[in-house]
This record gives sequence, C-alpha cells and structure tokens, in this order.
Amino acid sequence: MVDIIVIIPAYNEADSIAHVINELPKTVSEIIVVNNNSSDETAKNARLAGATVLTENRKGYGYACLCGMDYVAKQSKQPDIIVFIDGDYSDYPEELDKVVAPITENDFDFVVGARKKSLREEGSMTPQQVFGNWLATFLMRLFFRANFTDLGPFRAIKYEKLKELEMEDKTYGWTVEMQLKILRKKMTYTEVPVRYKKRIGVSKVSGTVKGSIFAGIKILGWIFKYSIK
Repeated sequence: MVDIIVIIPAYNEADSIAHVINELPKTVSEIIVVNNNSSDETAKNARLAGATVLTENRKGYGYACLCGMDYVAKQSKQPDIIVFIDGDYSDYPEELDKVVAPITENDFDFVVGARKKSLREEGSMTPQQVFGNWLATFLMRLFFRANFTDLGPFRAIKYEKLKELEMEDKTYGWTVEMQLKILRKKMTYTEVPVRYKKRIGVSKVSGTVKGSIFAGIKILGWIFKYSIK
C-alpha cells in the first residue's frame, strides 16, 4: 500500500480544521496540522480530530510547510507521497485519491489540484486570486513552456522528489517556488481538476489588500528570478 502523509498549514482555522481532517480518506497514514501561531483553538480542534499537531510560531505559509517537512524527515519510516492541503475547507478533502492517482497509477512526480472555473463555487476565489493565477501561469508558459493553469494549494508530490526541490520560501511564494523547481528539474507533472468552495472564515492572504500585494510580489519575484537564470 502507498504511504501518504498530509501536511496542513493552519493559522486561525479553528472552525474549519476538523472538517478537513475528518473528510480526508482513510488511506492516509498520518495527518499533520502545523499550527502557525494561531490565537484560537486550531491546535486543540485538530488534535481532537486525530491529527498530529506541530507548532510553528513564525508566521508564514512556507514556514508551516517546512515545519511539517522537517517532522517527516525525522521519522524512521518515510512516506511515498506528501499531500498539501489548506486548513480553511475550501478544497474537498475527499478528492485526495483523485489528486494522487496520477502518481500512483501513471508515475507522475507532481500533481496540482487545478481549481477549474466550471468546478468553482461562485465567489470562492477573489478577483485578485483569479488574476494572480492567470498572470503567474501565463508567465510560466511564456518563460518555461509550462502547462500549469493554477497555483492551487491542494497538491501531491513524491516524497523523494520533494526533498530534491530543497524548498526555501517562508511565506507567500511557496506554491510557485515548488512549481518552478519542478520545471527547472524537469520532473514530470500534471493537473487534476478539483472542486473549490468558499472557505470558512476570511483569507489571510487574498482577503486583505496587504496580503494580496505581498503575495503578488513574492510570486512574480520567484518567476523572474528563475527566468533570468
């Protein structure tokens, strides 16, 4: 059986985190919630739902993901696949099997759950999210001949390939850094259309002007950094 570990970065997701954990398929061997300096009961609710809870007090999506990866690296048994999903319940956790299928069935290295417009609940992505995804993936096509259409947070990757990427971004650039390094290292990848709904609570990134601006700067910075290498 394929060994799958899920990493969920979570900042103030007390109302949603148990939903995400409870709806992940039972085929998952461990669910890791990284409590990213939450001021609510995110950690308590995640623990009660059966997840392994880690603490990362440095705020940042990348910090939380790296904390989860560091924990996995220290375990005696290493997984085959790592899945990343947000803790806000905007994705459909039960679609995990569909997201990992290209890896388990067709030996792809990396899969993005692409939030296709036809499968998105109206209002689930802000206009700045839609535009940011379009711009980032357009530039990746332009500079790297990539086939990505989304920077979706619901994604799966072979654990050995994830280690090869040597991820480093601490904040908003995590997703695009991963995809750019997949391209640079010529790993195999594909997308799987996934449903997407309005999140529980307010987004800490796209829900604020400051978050949107900083995320955009980070994403474009990574793309131009790699385009001139």
